[in-house]
Amino acid sequence: MTQRERRLWHASDDLVARYAQGDLPEPDAWSLEKHVEDCAGCASRVSVAVRGTAAGAVLAQVRAAVLESAPTPAVSSTPTASRAPVASPAPVGRPAPAGRPALSRLARLLWAAGPAVRGAWLPAVLTVAVAALALSYLAGFAGARALLLVVAPVVPVAGVALSYGPHADPLHEVAAATPGGGLRLALTRTVAVLAVSVPLLTLAGLLLPASGAPAAAAWLLPGLTLALASLALASFVGCRVAAGVTGGGWLCAVLSPVVVAPGAAVTARLSEQLSRCLDGTATQAAWAAAAAVSAALLALRSPAYDRPLRP
Repeated sequence: MTQRERRLWHASDDLVARYAQGDLPEPDAWSLEKHVEDCAGCASRVSVAVRGTAAGAVLAQVRAAVLESAPTPAVSSTPTASRAPVASPAPVGRPAPAGRPALSRLARLLWAAGPAVRGAWLPAVLTVAVAALALSYLAGFAGARALLLVVAPVVPVAGVALSYGPHADPLHEVAAATPGGGLRLALTRTVAVLAVSVPLLTLAGLLLPASGAPAAAAWLLPGLTLALASLALASFVGCRVAAGVTGGGWLCAVLSPVVVAPGAAVTARLSEQLSRCLDGTATQAAWAAAAAVSAALLALRSPAYDRPLRP
């Protein structure tokens, strides 16, 4: 048995029997059908169970009729070639059949990424990056990098909130019951959000003048931590509330000292507060520890993703 097969769950005898009799609820039936695509053992058991029902007998008759009506392939009259068809159904070296599984996997991946890579998400991230560059080079705002570093950790949190849950996916209740759904689907969309956000926002930060702000990549670990914390908290209160708590908490922690600063010192105070929150080995180590705690909590709460989350 391969490592992939060991990771798969296996259908119980009762589940297989109920599926064959047509008594299994639709989400459970879909989950089983998705599972047997990758598990030959369970597929064989389901096939045997279905063949033993009245529907199985009808299917066997239909199959026999189709095979009888199918044309017999022409064969060569020479004794040495009488065992094989003259025309090979798939010429040697043609890569098309091998490409179909790859295209199928790509299609499933794009479906899983879902709202994280389609719609207004990519334009929104581009707008944030372009706006920061415009503030710096067109409006002459010296604190453009600092402002970008304030917003950047919240962007993945917003992406997670917008890409998973009943508000984002009409098939959320069904997808949560499938082997490819639940936490696996949420993590797939989170990775898609990070794959879009991280390069664009980090590149924009590198193009902006430092002006006393932390490094352009200093937000990466906090952004990952906030995304993991949002996923863990979403198992209790739903994605949108979790994003509001984590993203709002970050903005309050960074901006609260700036609100009381004099007008001329806002940029300097913002850079100082960002340095406290992002700069230094100890600070980054604290963010790493928080990310590990969030990941552990998410692993413990993973069964909550096997059912639909709150709106």
